[in-house]
Amino acid sequence: MQPKIKRMADVIEFETDERCYISEIANDPEDERVSIARARVKPGEITAWHKLLGITERYIITKGRGIVEVDDRPATPVEVGDVVIIPPGCPQRIRNTGDGNLIFFAVCTPRFVQEAYVDMDSDIYIPCETPLR
Repeated sequence: MQPKIKRMADVIEFETDERCYISEIANDPEDERVSIARARVKPGEITAWHKLLGITERYIITKGRGIVEVDDRPATPVEVGDVVIIPPGCPQRIRNTGDGNLIFFAVCTPRFVQEAYVDMDSDIYIPCETPLR
């Protein structure tokens, strides 16, 4: 791998079926260990229940406020500076409770691949594949 500078200005934001907007800043096959994406959730929106198989995800909240749900834990308010750690296979979603956009970085290890994404927007609850500590 060679040194690089990834510029946010060069990244194209796209809308997802998950009800949020993603800008993939760093997600390269040459760096299997990590991916970094900027996520944006509009006011009043809630992302789809989903989980990532075999991937630990961290939300780093940089703008706005919301309520995050992970596994069967109580819904928890989050704000700028908070970090949410989501173990592999844990159901998750986040709601924007503010008046402006909720923006956070999603840092995944190993890197995010679409095949690991499981949509869980149904009435069926499936717990984490690994226990939370």
